[in-house]
Amino acid sequence: MHFTAATLLRVSAEGTGTALVLLVQARTGHAASSGFLLAAVLLPYVVSGPVLGNALDRVGRPRVFATLLAGGYALAVALLLLVAGDVPLPLAVLAAGAVGCTEPIVVALTSLLPRIVSPASLTRAYGLESASYNLAGIAGPGLVAGTAAWAGPQLGAALVVGAAVLGTLTMPFLSVFPSPPEPSRPSLTPPEASAPTAPEAPYGEAPAARVDMITGGVVVLFRNSTLRALTAGTSVAFLGMGGIPIVAVLLARHVGASATAGGHLLAAFAVGALGGSLASARWPSARRAEWVVLAGLIAFGVALVAAATATTLVWCTVCFAVAGACDGPAFAATLTLRQRESPAARLGQVNTTGGSLKLGAAALGAALTGALADRAGAVGLLLTMAALQLAGAVVMAFLLSLRPRSPAGQGAGPGR
Repeated sequence: MHFTAATLLRVSAEGTGTALVLLVQARTGHAASSGFLLAAVLLPYVVSGPVLGNALDRVGRPRVFATLLAGGYALAVALLLLVAGDVPLPLAVLAAGAVGCTEPIVVALTSLLPRIVSPASLTRAYGLESASYNLAGIAGPGLVAGTAAWAGPQLGAALVVGAAVLGTLTMPFLSVFPSPPEPSRPSLTPPEASAPTAPEAPYGEAPAARVDMITGGVVVLFRNSTLRALTAGTSVAFLGMGGIPIVAVLLARHVGASATAGGHLLAAFAVGALGGSLASARWPSARRAEWVVLAGLIAFGVALVAAATATTLVWCTVCFAVAGACDGPAFAATLTLRQRESPAARLGQVNTTGGSLKLGAAALGAALTGALADRAGAVGLLLTMAALQLAGAVVMAFLLSLRPRSPAGQGAGPGR
C-alpha cells in the first residue's frame, strides 16, 4: 500500500513540470514564462524539505500527518494548474510556492518505511522505493505528454491532479507504527530521505536543537573536503537542470515537432537514468565514487551539446536518453559519497540538505531559463546547460585537488 500511495504521488510530482509548461504554452503561447513558476515550486524545498522530513520523523501520528500533507499537495497542485497562464504571474507564483511547501511529502514518505516493514525486509523495501521513483520519472512526463497530444494539456493536467488525489486517498490505509524505532540502522537510511530522529534535547536547549535540524547537514557538507567538492560541483551543474522541462518543449518545437513531444523527451531522459542507475548498482565503485560523479557530469554535458545539434525528434530523443544514462550513475555515486563520508548520525541530514541545496540551484536555473528563453532559444539554452555541467566538473575537480592526502590504504574519513 505504501508503494501504491507513494508512486501515485510521485507520478503527479514528476508530471507537474511537464503539465505546467504545456498549459502555459497553450494558454499564453509563451512556454518560457513557466520557468518562474517552476522556480517557485522548487525554491521552498530548501527549507520545507528538511523541516517536513524532521517533523514526520517526530510526530506521534505519522499516517495522519502524511495524509494531511498529501491532501494539501493535491489541492495546491490543482490550484496551480488551474490558474497558470490565466491569472497575473505573481498570483500564480503564490500557488506554485504552496506546491513547493507541500510537495516534499512525496520524498519524505520514504522515511516511513522503517515503521511499516520489518528490519529484515528493509533492503527489499528500499529497492522498491528506488523503482517507485524511476517508474514515476518515466510515467509522469510520458502520461502527460501522451494525453496532451491526444486530448489537449488540460486533460494531462487533470491526470496529474487525479494521481495526487488517488495517492492521498490511499494514505489512510497505511499501517504505520506511531513511534519511530531507535536510530540503530544508519546504513539503511534511504537516499534523499528525511533526517533521523535526534536525541531528546535537554530543557533549555530546544532552540539550539531546532537550529541544528537545519544547519547540522550544512556543517558536515562544508567541513568535509570531499563533500564540499561534491556539493559545490553538483550545485553548479544543477543550475542547468531546473529548466529541463522548458528546454525539452522548446527543443521539440525547434526540430518541427509539437510542444507535447517535449514530454516524450523527458520520459526518454528518465528511461536512460533508470538504465544508468541499474548499471551502477550492478558495478558499484564506492572507492572511486567521486570520479564517477566527475565523469557523469562531463558526459552529461557532451550529451546536451549533441542534443543542441539535433535536427530530428528521433536524434533529440536519443540524446536525452544518453544524457539520462550519464546522470543515473552520477546520482548513485553522489549518494554513495554522502554515505561514505558522513558521520552515521548525520547521514539523513546530509542527504536532505544536499538535495535541498541542489534543488535551490535548480530553482534559480528554472527562473533564468524563463528569463533567457526568448533571447537564447532552445539551442542556446542547451549549450548553456552543457557549459554548466562542465563548469560543475571543473569546480569539483579543483576542490578535490585541494584535499589533504590520506595515508596509503585509507579512505577519506568523515572528519576530513
